[in-house]
Amino acid sequence: MAAAPVTGTAPGGLHVVEHGLDAHAAGLPTVVLVHGSLDRGASFARVVRRLEGIHVVTYDRRGYHHSRAMPLARSLAAHVADLVALVGDGPAVVVGHSYGGDVAIGAALEAPDAVRAVGAFEPPLPWMPWWPRRTASSITGEDPATFAEGFFRRVVGDAGWDRLTDQARAARRADGPALVAELADLRRHRSPLDLSRLHAPLVLGRGGRSVPHHRRAIDALVELVPDADVVEIPGSAHGAPLSHPDAFAAFVRRVVERAGIPPAR
Repeated sequence: MAAAPVTGTAPGGLHVVEHGLDAHAAGLPTVVLVHGSLDRGASFARVVRRLEGIHVVTYDRRGYHHSRAMPLARSLAAHVADLVALVGDGPAVVVGHSYGGDVAIGAALEAPDAVRAVGAFEPPLPWMPWWPRRTASSITGEDPATFAEGFFRRVVGDAGWDRLTDQARAARRADGPALVAELADLRRHRSPLDLSRLHAPLVLGRGGRSVPHHRRAIDALVELVPDADVVEIPGSAHGAPLSHPDAFAAFVRRVVERAGIPPAR
């Protein structure tokens, strides 16, 4: 029987959950899953259940959910630093969804000896000229709670918001300051990620039904990293970890394979 998940607090205050500690005890590298904007580590629950034989770490990024009490991160670099600290000396694989993909790539750049492979599912690239325009000032000028609700409705849909309990809606609104800070920071004229320095194998993912700019982001990244693998999930939109957990778990396993980690038996 697999070891039960263990919840704890990493140095600095991040809320962390470890899964598959029996794999960790066997000396296998760690796979860290990084959630996107206005999300939390628990959103990977369905995926984690399909990653038997792998030591998986999920966590709430600074400013979100159980890590909300931490000082706010106002830059991508701050989130990258948190992930690098969580990875430590490795060896590790990091896989990010949406904004978490930017964080994962940043960690692979900053900790090349520890991160053996990196996966990014539809990471946002707002510095690209074809990305939908919105200025940082227009984001920071809104009430964070109202902005968070509007963001959720745009990404998940009005029906998704209506299905949330009052407590869940309040929690999402409370994540507004973290959401505003990270989205405003990404509105740049040039990329904060120098992919010419990336040495770890890169696996990119996208949904077959995702919006055009999310799909185009993968093509743009392949131009910068020609040896990257691309995994497409048919029928999926941006929220693949929730809607297509089997396929997303297969995406994670592909990243693990690129790292040279032995597959579970």
